[in-house]
Amino acid sequence: MSRWILLRGLTRDSHHWGDFPAALQTATGLPVTALDLPGNGRLAGQRSPARIDALAEHCALAVERLGLLPPFRLVAISLGAMVAIEWARQRPAAFESLTLINASAAPFAAASERLRPSALPGLLRTLLPGCSDTRAEALILARTSNLDPQAHAATLRDWADWRARFPVSRANALRQLLAAARYRAPAEPPHPATRLLACWGDRLVAPACSLRLAEAWQVPLRLHPWAGHDLPLDDPAWLIRQLLTHS
Repeated sequence: MSRWILLRGLTRDSHHWGDFPAALQTATGLPVTALDLPGNGRLAGQRSPARIDALAEHCALAVERLGLLPPFRLVAISLGAMVAIEWARQRPAAFESLTLINASAAPFAAASERLRPSALPGLLRTLLPGCSDTRAEALILARTSNLDPQAHAATLRDWADWRARFPVSRANALRQLLAAARYRAPAEPPHPATRLLACWGDRLVAPACSLRLAEAWQVPLRLHPWAGHDLPLDDPAWLIRQLLTHS
């Protein structure tokens, strides 16, 4: 039986998928496992590697330790998408499909497209010592979601509490940024069943990054008309429909 594997992005972890894994399992009838990257979530005490290939190796070992057997359907967003690209490139036989959400990577996009300059001040503010957990998560939600802030009241409380329990160190956050900045995606798609999803309303990563990847790799791309960078948060039902279509 296939299994969904989910990967989140910069300083995010399995908790930030919220109810999405349960909804995906219900919709598809397949088990779902969300992995944490070193330095994030329950692995906050570990040192984040500053290389995407090392993060990919961590994921490969993690599924082995959990006793999970391929084939996997890998769904990854943002930094997690870079890790997914490298993981699938290293071990293509382990995967049935690869879905990359709001992905970006050199040499297919400029640095200013992979991380919009307007997003940088807010992201850096979340790393300052005086920034409270609630303020940090509010800044992240304001940049990554296009839903009304009132819709996020419960999510904000939950994420702030989670951040207090499992804080990502500034050093680990910066190492993750470095890993993303130095990564170069392969010239060919990492897996034959690769497809891209992107959001026109993404205010963190320019959707042009996914457009160029799709053109270079000659793989399918679907664009959400209004969602922000955090597609699983903004429109999980749409995302599940895309995954069902690709199954």
